[in-house]
Amino acid sequence: MTDATIVHGRRIGWQTKFWRWFRSDLRGALSLSFLSALIVISILAPWISPYSPIGQDFDATLAPMSAAHWLGADDLGRDTLSRLIYGGMASLYASFLAVAIAILIGVPVGLLAGYMGGWVDEAISRVIDSFLSFPAIVLAIAVTGALGIGLTNGMISVGIVFAPQLARLVRARTLVVRHELYVDAARCFGVSTGRILWRHILPNTIQPVIVQVTLLLAGALLAEASLSFLGLGIQPPNASWGAMLARAYQNMEIAPEQMYPPGLAILFTALAFNTLGESLRVALDPTMRRR
Repeated sequence: MTDATIVHGRRIGWQTKFWRWFRSDLRGALSLSFLSALIVISILAPWISPYSPIGQDFDATLAPMSAAHWLGADDLGRDTLSRLIYGGMASLYASFLAVAIAILIGVPVGLLAGYMGGWVDEAISRVIDSFLSFPAIVLAIAVTGALGIGLTNGMISVGIVFAPQLARLVRARTLVVRHELYVDAARCFGVSTGRILWRHILPNTIQPVIVQVTLLLAGALLAEASLSFLGLGIQPPNASWGAMLARAYQNMEIAPEQMYPPGLAILFTALAFNTLGESLRVALDPTMRRR
């Protein structure tokens, strides 16, 4: 059972309604186009990158922008543009990995808490509140310390930190949906709890989750940059935007221009994720569209 509207005798689902609205949203379209292009560039990094991201040219140490190095070179003579392209691959991978882990943990937990209620809901809610009481980055650093330093472990820790946010959102939506007539009818016909959650509850909680996921992607990107900046994320000589920023920070007084490429990449990508999330929120919420 999903939300739908009957228009001229045809059943129009929320996906179609969203797409019609989204096509008229310039900010959302630009953000999606930017992110899509970024993903394509990251996938094609081995073919479009002018140099190896770990290749060194000591004659070009801290070189400014030139025909040979369009964005200059870092203090080890590595081409900044090449590392920026490969760094985008690592940063986007980290963001999607963290959010995927948050979805895999948070959505089932939220569905279970909202649908079961009683002591199950109470116990899960207390655990969620405990996680949310800690600053996200501090908790991520603590979990990374327990799992071990590295990009994947760092993103697992970020995913664990983000999971309670999704769980609370899904729980709140499930508390509303579980009292709908079609859910009661399914119970009366003896449909199993798992099937009710999968076929009836989950499809009607997915809209706010989609919006939250785009916002979490921005948060995961910033978290990866923070962990890599502190040396807890991706390890040398591999590139990520946070690691590039940390390296450029060490030479900020000598070559401040090295701060701009990774810094602007993080800024615009996080802004695109947030803008896309806002566009999705407006597109999927009829009350927002009427404003």
